[in-house]
Amino acid sequence: MNIGYFPGCSLTGTSKEYDMSLREVLAALDVRLDEIADWSCCGASSAHVTNHLLSVALPARNLQLAKEQGMAEVMAPCAACYNRLVSAQHEIATRPELKGRVEYVLEQKIDGAVTVLNIIELFQRIGTDAIAAKKTLDLDGMTVACYYGCLLVRPAALLGFDDAEQPQSMEALIAATGAKTVDWNFKTECCGAAHSIARTDIVVDLSKKILDDARAHGADAVIVACPMCHSNLDMRQRKMKNAADGHADIPVLYLTELIGLALGIEHKKLGLDLHFINPGPLLARAARKEVAA
Repeated sequence: MNIGYFPGCSLTGTSKEYDMSLREVLAALDVRLDEIADWSCCGASSAHVTNHLLSVALPARNLQLAKEQGMAEVMAPCAACYNRLVSAQHEIATRPELKGRVEYVLEQKIDGAVTVLNIIELFQRIGTDAIAAKKTLDLDGMTVACYYGCLLVRPAALLGFDDAEQPQSMEALIAATGAKTVDWNFKTECCGAAHSIARTDIVVDLSKKILDDARAHGADAVIVACPMCHSNLDMRQRKMKNAADGHADIPVLYLTELIGLALGIEHKKLGLDLHFINPGPLLARAARKEVAA
């Protein structure tokens, strides 16, 4: 399988472990990524709150590049990028006047559309049977909370690949690794990503509530599919300790890292050594059962 790939800014910088684990896992599952040549920032998460035209033009440019490079489908692993690409394409398709303004800004015609997938939708295409067939390590000693955040499943009218309030698609994928999942309250709550720089106090408070609820429902780790969510939930735990006594560290893993563990890929190749909260002790305790050949 070949799929167009829009990595976005985070996966080439602060969240490079997401890109590392994604490439390793997809290679193991016989999926080839065709990265969009000359891609640029999609504008998440600042453009859409500062300049609406820019917030549409930036993702539109990348989608047009994909179209010109022969890509019928593009996968955006970042939830924010995915959200902006889908939203921009919808606006262009339904608002002719805006489409004209975007073409004027870009100095090019926008010709047709491409299908935009998120990371969960791509794994659904690959199939849980394919993941289970390549599994070399059973993660049945691990219990995780699937955190979708606020951008991966909303707005429901546009995205529609899962329920916006009680999504279950990530849980179905994780079941193929052997890991258990918990039913909890904060799987689609906001972590405050838009306030990461200006109001870290808000981010720490929101993120702590998410982690506390995951822990209260028996999770050993939180699984995410968004680099901004990962940054807040992983990096901010040091401040959580300073703000409240008794905060217990909880590892935060990308969905690709968890699947990569089940496939037997080395921890360093998955970027697990790059996290602020070390997942090593949990993995040593919970991921020790090898799958019989």
